[in-house]
Amino acid sequence: MDHTSLSRRAAALAMILLVAAACGGDDDDGASGGGGGGDGGETAAGTSDVLGPEAPASGEPVRIGFVSDGASQVTDMQIEFDTADATVAWLNEHRSGIGGRPIELVTCASETDPSRTTDCANQMVEEDVVGVVTGSLAAAESLWEPLHDAEIPVMFYAVNAVDLLSDTASTFILTNPGSGVLGTPLSAAVEADVDKVTVVVIDVPAALGIYEETAPAAFGAEDIELEVVPVPPGTADMTPQMQEVVDGDPGLVQVIGNDTFCISAFQGLQAVGYDGPIATIAQCVTDATREAVPADFLDGMVMSATAPVGIDSPSTELYGAVVETYGDGIDTSRITGMNVFITVAGFATAAAEVEGEVTSASVTAAIKAMPESELPGSGGLSFQCGGAAVPATPAVCTRGSLVTTLGSTGEPAEYQVIGEEAE
Repeated sequence: MDHTSLSRRAAALAMILLVAAACGGDDDDGASGGGGGGDGGETAAGTSDVLGPEAPASGEPVRIGFVSDGASQVTDMQIEFDTADATVAWLNEHRSGIGGRPIELVTCASETDPSRTTDCANQMVEEDVVGVVTGSLAAAESLWEPLHDAEIPVMFYAVNAVDLLSDTASTFILTNPGSGVLGTPLSAAVEADVDKVTVVVIDVPAALGIYEETAPAAFGAEDIELEVVPVPPGTADMTPQMQEVVDGDPGLVQVIGNDTFCISAFQGLQAVGYDGPIATIAQCVTDATREAVPADFLDGMVMSATAPVGIDSPSTELYGAVVETYGDGIDTSRITGMNVFITVAGFATAAAEVEGEVTSASVTAAIKAMPESELPGSGGLSFQCGGAAVPATPAVCTRGSLVTTLGSTGEPAEYQVIGEEAE
């Protein structure tokens, strides 16, 4: 079966089975305040061209919440707050904010703690935001429930809970896991002529959900055996776990987590002499990964992504220009930053045609009524919220994803868009 057919079938399975997914996050409590760092006034001509013509927002600010796990013992996601600030500054100067009015970002770090995540949600309600955008969250449902009860629209990059995926009221999700997280290893396994996929995954609910609820049926439909090996975050030496993986005749190994987690997994696989096919996600492969893992081990690895990180493209040029102009030292090799850019800019794009008084209700209505558009920074993926993209999971706004193969230096080659075919 060819790659396109497999991708289509995986996406269809995801639609039928109410798919769920997210990848574990790769930082302190941000205070409420206006978004943006840097003045953006003096840039190189090329950067100015990439940013687009000036179209400044004016009038009373629109308060939008941004919540990320931030800094904790198991993660460092300060990049997400920095990128959100930079993106808002660009939107306010070059994209007229939301509905012509400037965006004021209200931030909160949830610290991977469910109770703290709920506190962040309650803060957003108290701060009277009209919508919330999220970064990486270990306890997404703890954020979602109070916001959903308050009828505040929330846009996620990725989540795994069926309640969120099936919500038709005020939830919007920008990734389709059936096309990427499932479709990529399935097609890679067929191409490698193996009948088993062993998934080494960071042991957090946000990453495990799809393998518990959806993946078994998807893999069974292709007669490919699935084995899931959860490993706790923060495990520095995975050699013992990877030895068990190799001893179990793994077929193709898929590694899912952030770059720190994946570096340990790759090093463990290398230490025990694994030389079979590997699939992974873009969060796993950063400059830190390329420094810690030999290039010949990364060479040939199949990688799924929802942004074309690591190559020159209009999307990466735009993201680079935004964080160079409005940020300070943001590492553009980390896809988590680009994911936040996509999510914040995607929210603004979806809500751009808001009419009348800007409230949670009017923003939600605008997002649901949006036309199909290109998702900013995504490498050509299209999105349309409001249930049109994936009818079986109406909160999902995209059908497709990107896939690439790493080259001899561990850098991605050209990305292909997969899974955008409608049913």
